[in-house]
Amino acid sequence: MSPVATLTGTQKVAIVLMQMSPENAAKVMGHFSDSEAEDIAAEIVRLSRVDAALSEDVIAEFHDIVVSGRRTTRGGRDFAAGLLESSFGANRAAGVMDRLASTMAGKSYEFLETVDPSQLVTLLDGELPETIALVLAHLSPDQASRVIAGLGAAQAADVAHALATMGSASPDAVRIVAENLRTRTGTAIASGPRQHEVIGGVQPLVDIINRANAATERTVLDGLAERDAELAEEVRSKMLTFADIVKLERRDIQQVLRGVDAAVLARAMKGATQAVVDAITSNISDRNGDILESEIATLGPLRASEVEEARAEVVRSIRALEESGTIMLRRGEEDDLVY
Repeated sequence: MSPVATLTGTQKVAIVLMQMSPENAAKVMGHFSDSEAEDIAAEIVRLSRVDAALSEDVIAEFHDIVVSGRRTTRGGRDFAAGLLESSFGANRAAGVMDRLASTMAGKSYEFLETVDPSQLVTLLDGELPETIALVLAHLSPDQASRVIAGLGAAQAADVAHALATMGSASPDAVRIVAENLRTRTGTAIASGPRQHEVIGGVQPLVDIINRANAATERTVLDGLAERDAELAEEVRSKMLTFADIVKLERRDIQQVLRGVDAAVLARAMKGATQAVVDAITSNISDRNGDILESEIATLGPLRASEVEEARAEVVRSIRALEESGTIMLRRGEEDDLVY
């Protein structure tokens, strides 16, 4: 795949504008809506400089522009700010750049992705729940779920509540926390602006819990329910569950089941509704059906935690396939599929 094919339309527009004179680029930018201009400005800031060969390939797609020689593409925050001001005036440009400062998300916290979760728990020891929640909001759900699993039950519930009810924080506050963590981990602070969006709320918490093990899920939700029953119910309603397998198309169910061990699946099916059982058994081959039936036959009484952990493993498989775009989970008020 050529490098150009990996670019989004917004990135291509940004590259084209970055090669135009500020006056002409401003005229073009003036035809976009505020939201479109904000997206383009964000890409200009991110790209900063683009390889000359890639720039020429992008320009080639715009047949009304003649490519002449090698081009050096100018970008960066100053270029974006000047372009927006020329296009929309100082006041509107300032508003767009302010929003942009809050939506250049996550870079200051990327170094934490490589930190061992147990070390990160130690690093965050003694911090306020709101501070820990801010950090978790900037981590990948997988890393955040490992961190929250390492917290005590009461602290995990406090952090979950802070995360679910968190709105936004100023870029300066986000930067200060990130730099403090960098200093304490002995990582040199990179130069340049560090401005980010902080998105808390229910969905980030749901994403984290969906990747946690069954024990952590139970601890967090039970503790959250003690603090705010209504909020806990909202979180539960948005969570992906084992029963959601009936919301998948047949071919997607088959994709999920191919990646799940028969013994795990047998434990997960213990006590499941008939609709779930039918969705599973009607989407496996006769051979695998016999293996599954044999596993089920050998099961005796199981602890609820064993069943929950098996179901969580299936849920993680569904989540991974959904995020990769391999399968699609229907959401909202659509009726469940029953097989």
